[in-house]
Amino acid sequence: MTGVDAPRPLRARLRSLRPAAFGADAAGERLERIRRSPNFADGAFRNPGGTADHRPSGSATEFAKVYFRKEERLRRAPARPIPLHPHTAADLAEAPATGLRLTWTGHSSVLAEIDGLRVLFDPVWGERCSPFTFAGPRRLHPVPAPLAALGPVDVVVISHDHYDHLDLPTVRALAGTDTLFAAPLGVGAHLERWGVSPSRLRELDWNESTRIRDVRLTATPARHFCGRGLRNQQHTLWASWVVEGPEHRVYHSGDTGYFPGFRDIGAAHGPFDVTMIQIGAYSDFWPDIHMTPEEGVRAHLDLQGGRPGGVLLPIHWGTFNLAPHAWAEPGEWTRDAAAEAGQRVAFPRPGRPFEPAAELPVDPWWRSVSHPLIHHWRRSRPLGTTTPATDPDPAPQP
Repeated sequence: MTGVDAPRPLRARLRSLRPAAFGADAAGERLERIRRSPNFADGAFRNPGGTADHRPSGSATEFAKVYFRKEERLRRAPARPIPLHPHTAADLAEAPATGLRLTWTGHSSVLAEIDGLRVLFDPVWGERCSPFTFAGPRRLHPVPAPLAALGPVDVVVISHDHYDHLDLPTVRALAGTDTLFAAPLGVGAHLERWGVSPSRLRELDWNESTRIRDVRLTATPARHFCGRGLRNQQHTLWASWVVEGPEHRVYHSGDTGYFPGFRDIGAAHGPFDVTMIQIGAYSDFWPDIHMTPEEGVRAHLDLQGGRPGGVLLPIHWGTFNLAPHAWAEPGEWTRDAAAEAGQRVAFPRPGRPFEPAAELPVDPWWRSVSHPLIHHWRRSRPLGTTTPATDPDPAPQP
């Protein structure tokens, strides 16, 4: 050396210019572990059954016509402000009487208090699910309570690295605490770049577990994909999650299309007191990577051994506009599909804690703020029955 630093390789210089929100690529031992995964082949993680294709089907032109059609754009947002639960922080100050309490704060973010452990799934407190502060899907309602108002969190569980599930400002807010992070393989590279210590990371492949006190967390399969940057290398895994305590069991689906593996997860870990199931942001243009509400109810039944049981908590709806369907449609369709199946469903307003063993929040609160819906999913008679369908509490019709 002559006193002038040698120029850095071009790749290193470009990496230094990469926006922080894009995260980081796996390298070193983390990358080697990814390559050894039985779910990684030909340079990419694969979905159950060995498939890797996650591209939307159909014509991009046809999708644009549907997405930007004026009358449908109007229905994709509420007509009036979304009602939030006003006492979230106060309600969380007392421990759950039954040992299990859940608080849905919007989209896929849920605080699960289970057998003394406080688990926060996919926390998104940012204003947009986007790498930019000035563009991208914006929240349709405020967060019900500040992140700090939730109280101490023992572990944050991440399902995958998409912006509506892995939020940079939220991770940075939690990185300075004692919170542990459980994430699928490869996601730890993002978390480390944002300030999470490697000693507080638990990175798991499908069907691997970690134990925190007397509660076991297991990463289970899902049918989805990954990616945050300009190049989607499929080098971070996506997962659903099982959390099993001495007395209770819960399941969080993350994002997923419907697949037969729900039955296997249920056989290995179920039945569950609560399943948190993705029922929003579906479309005929991407049927393999997101579930419709009817598929979500079917997934819950599979997880429960093929019969109604436990409580279904619908997630991944109500907070961001991410698909062509009407804003209130996931809630209304889930309500209908669950009624057909005889399945109990909780419909809390964002921020309202509830205990599955106690009285459930079942009021269709979205009806008071929704544009009128067209119930295109309703059939003349429920599946598997011979009597006409009825709706004892019909929603307003257009």
